[in-house]
Amino acid sequence: MVDTRKQSLQIDLSLQQLRVVAGGEITTTYAISTALNGPGEQQGSGCTPRGLHRIRLKIGAGLPENAVFIGRRYTGEIYTPELANANPQRDWILTRILWLTGLESGNNRGGSVDSLRRFIYIHGTPDHEPMGAAASHGCIRMRNSDILTLFNQVPVGTLVDIRETF
Repeated sequence: MVDTRKQSLQIDLSLQQLRVVAGGEITTTYAISTALNGPGEQQGSGCTPRGLHRIRLKIGAGLPENAVFIGRRYTGEIYTPELANANPQRDWILTRILWLTGLESGNNRGGSVDSLRRFIYIHGTPDHEPMGAAASHGCIRMRNSDILTLFNQVPVGTLVDIRETF
């Protein structure tokens, strides 16, 4: 059994990968999608912030796969292609949310670079969205089945290191 107190996450922006690391070993690798606009910390940039973060909150425990969130609240909807066609403007946040808080003052914490206030999450996305390619508005998107697994595996407080490359 893995000691979850020693787990951390690595997000490699160049490879579009999220890795679970336990005891210094990579235990799992997931294809992800980070910001189309690339790395960056400024509010309103649409970029994925770099640096050390922690999982501040876990949202969505017990909800069904493809549960739809707006403003971190479950809408009561379940994502379907028909719902997507009726709401083409939505940036779909599905299934689970791992809300990140930055740990580096002036880089990803505080002022106009605060990851928590920028609402930077690791979250599920529609299954037709590409993984392994940058396409998000700043968050880290994952397949719904992958975010379900990760959500159940990592506790609040887990360290998340976001870099351009490892």
